[in-house]
Amino acid sequence: MDRKLDLRGLSCPIPLIKTRDALAEVAVVTVVVDEPAPRENIIKFAKSQNCQVDCTASGGEYTIVIRK
Repeated sequence: MDRKLDLRGLSCPIPLIKTRDALAEVAVVTVVVDEPAPRENIIKFAKSQNCQVDCTASGGEYTIVIRK
């Protein structure tokens, strides 16, 4: 089961906490953020958990797909 989180408009650490919690429950989490800081923090966290991370940018938004 996958989960998608729309975290646009939220500042750190909230996007990171929500991503961490979702990743604890499912194997694939897709996160949409609109700020560079949450993008970087989420990517760093996911990599520290040995997850595969793909990030794409479009129109000022970042879509991050995290796979355990």
